[in-house]
Parts: sequence; C-alpha cells; structure tokens
Amino acid sequence: MGKVTGFKEFKRSLPEREDAAARIQHFNEFDRGESDEHIQKQSARCMDCGVPFCHNGCPLGNVIPDFNDAVYKEDWKQAYEILDSTNNFPEFTGRICPAPCEGSCVLGINNDPVAIEYIEKSIIEKAFEQGWVKAYQKQATRDEKIAIVGSGPAGLAAADQLIKLGYQVTVFEKNTRIGGLLRYGIPDFKLEKSIVDRRVALLEASGVTFKSNTEIGVDIQVDTLKAEFDSIILCCGSTIPRDLNIEGRSLKGVHFAMDYLEQNNKIQAGDTFPEEQVISPKGEDVVVIGGGDTGSDCIGTSNRLGATSILQIEILGKPSNRRSHKDAWPLWPMTLKTSSSHEEGCDREWAVMTKRFISEDGNYLSGIELCDIEWKEDQNGKFVMQELPDTTRVIPCQKVFLAMGFLHPQQDLIHSFGLKVDDRKNIYAQNYQTSDPQIFAAGDARRGQSLVVWAIAEGREVAAAVHAKYSDVVPSKVKFEQNLLAV
Repeated sequence: MGKVTGFKEFKRSLPEREDAAARIQHFNEFDRGESDEHIQKQSARCMDCGVPFCHNGCPLGNVIPDFNDAVYKEDWKQAYEILDSTNNFPEFTGRICPAPCEGSCVLGINNDPVAIEYIEKSIIEKAFEQGWVKAYQKQATRDEKIAIVGSGPAGLAAADQLIKLGYQVTVFEKNTRIGGLLRYGIPDFKLEKSIVDRRVALLEASGVTFKSNTEIGVDIQVDTLKAEFDSIILCCGSTIPRDLNIEGRSLKGVHFAMDYLEQNNKIQAGDTFPEEQVISPKGEDVVVIGGGDTGSDCIGTSNRLGATSILQIEILGKPSNRRSHKDAWPLWPMTLKTSSSHEEGCDREWAVMTKRFISEDGNYLSGIELCDIEWKEDQNGKFVMQELPDTTRVIPCQKVFLAMGFLHPQQDLIHSFGLKVDDRKNIYAQNYQTSDPQIFAAGDARRGQSLVVWAIAEGREVAAAVHAKYSDVVPSKVKFEQNLLAV
C-alpha cells in the first residue's frame, strides 16, 4: 500500500471540464487533462482493503488496489500491465462505464469512493502516450478459423483474446465502420471515434480481419459462413428497442433514440443524408422518454444541435439521494444520477406517464399529453401504477425520442441460424455455446441489454469457451489467463 493515510488526506477530485455553455458548441470530449500529481493523489486514496469489494463490483475483475498502488508509486508501466491483464479496452471503460467498482468501494461506505474510472483512463492514456500499447506480433499458429458477427465491445474483446491465442479471426459488421455500439450508439462527446479507430487499427495490425458492410443473410449466407469457419460467435447486440404504442405514435417527429443517435454519429463522421431524412431538433421543443444513459445522450446531442427546450421524463419515481436498505453497500446504489448532459441544460420529471402524441395537422408532432402517476403495492406485493387525478396536461413538443431500453436481439438473424432463444428472446446459450455446437453467443445478444464493461467481460469469456472446445484448457477466467500468459 502506497500511502497509508491517503484516504484521510485527499478528497475525491475529478478532472475539470470545459464550461457547459462552451462545450455544447461542439461534439468533442470536454474533460481537461490533469497532472500526474493529481492522479497520484487520487490513487493514494485507495485503502488496499483486506477484502477489496471493488473486485466484486467490476465485471472484469480488475485488480484495482494493485494498479492504484502502482500509480501512487509512479510506476505507470506496471499499472498498465496490471490493468491490461484483465481489461482489453480500458480506454472505453475509462470513459463510458458507470463504474460499478466505485459503487462497491469500501471507502464509499462513509466517504466519497476512490475515483477508479478516472485513474483507469489515466493509466491507459499514459500507456498509449509512452508507446507501451502495441499490436500483438505473433502470427496465427492454429488452423481453426473463427467468425465473429458484430464488432461492438463483446465482438472486439473476443477477437482480441482469440488472435492472441493463435486463431484466425474474422469479424463481420453490417455497418460501414467498425465499432458497433461504441461507434454508433455513444456520442462523440463521451467517446471520440478516434479512440475507437486507434484500437481497431491495433487489432488489424495484430491479425484480425474486419469485413464491414457485410450483413449475414444478405451479403454472406449462414450456410456459407458455417462452411468456411470452424466456430461462429454471435455478438450482434440487443438491438430491438422498446416501443410506446399509443395514439399518435406514427406522427412525424417521434423517433427511437438509437435512430437519432446513430444518424448523428454518422453525420459527425462525415456521412450525408437527404435533408428530409435528417432528424434535427434545432429550434424545437424536445421530450426524451426514458431516464437512463441513452436518454441522457439524447439530451446532450439535442443541446448541441440547438433544441429550444428539453424535457426528460421517467415513468418511475424520483430516486433518492441516499442509499436505502434495498441498495445498501456494496450493492449498486440506486440513487439519483446527474450526467454531464443534464448539467448542460434540461428539465427532468419523474413518475410521469405519456398518454398520447398530438398533431395539429394530422401529420407532424405538435404536442404530448402527460399525466402524473404514483406507484402502490398491491395485496400480492406487486407495484402497480395509478394515474393521479387532475394532472393531465399537454405541453408543446415537436420531437420525441423514445429511450426506454432494448428488448432483445434481431430475431430474423437468430432464426436464420436455427438457434433456440430464452424466455426473453435472447440467444439461449450454456457456457456461451448455443443450441448449435458450432455457434457461440456473448454480450447483449446473450444476456440482454447491459453495460459495455459486461460486454467486454462476455467477449473474454466466450473466447475462453471457444478455446476450450479446441484444447484442454478449462474455460474459466483464471485458467484462461494462465493459458494466455503462456502463449
């Protein structure tokens, strides 16, 4: 442990940000860099707990106290090696992860938790700066060919693991650029796409073959894929959004959030669309339905594109500012979250239900009818919502973005492979192997909508499962890491 009294001497401190009024004028990342001394003090707050619950909070099992200690001792290379041993892409998680590790930090019981995500991002950026992050140079040593469908975080992590184990790896992506959710679902102000390009270039240099603009079942048939590859990993994500089938749903101006975010990411990358197809909230009143990260991304994007007003509504009640017995440490705190996009300007309302979308001309959205609700527990212990009387109102609105989560993967693709699904219509898999022994699944397509950090973890583990099929290695994290280090 570096500094025994560090958690008592230093307060939690994150990098300064560009002023909100200035940063909404562009789509670039806006955190200002901090000195090594500042990062070192933040790492000194780690208490090197006897039982580090941050390990349990992190789906990747990052060895957090160890890399904190290395940063405090100014051994940045060791810190990078420790972080790299468990996390393929710290530059992604260090920017967009909600940091469940911090929710489980022991210091967080009665103080602000260690700024783990900030330290993680600092380590990987230092590693890139110093040239420690390099392409894997060893050529493929195995005859087995592995196809990965989907180039999001799960697919990229699986590719990274398998190429290091000597397999011949090809990643198929239906879009024009590689990255999946990282590329198209997350705005540039949270994750600049040069960061994604940097990692994709390393994977290509390591031997991974990427085939974009290639949709399975259209550009290459399933039978052809199965004939050309020994195993196939489906990392196609949970892409079917939850809809709101109420009166006025078909009006122009009501959009799924991901359609909006994906199109804007493409525009920022230089793609063009016919003017009538561009989803622009400039000079308009915007309502975002859904209180999660996707909704927050819609807020930040709408502010940058010149929306006149933005209202975010959530059907659940307003979270507390403090933990309760239901989310006591070390569980993930179900407390009120205020994102950088919220700081940039919007109104927020909770326990609000949308009743209908309204149009003055029968074609374009002009308003939205809302009402307040309350949640009550029935005799069976189930919470049901009840509309509160005299709360119905109509507010002007020309754009609505539905950010209510995702239901399941694209079913046509799953059916084309002839695979079983579970009761939520996700791909059914045991130890990541589907009902077809040749085919594996990982990420949101298998577990349902989740976090990028979980997708990376699943990518690592599905790679272990595939490797176990062709070797004597037990498909567990520990055994897989030992085997990987021996390669």
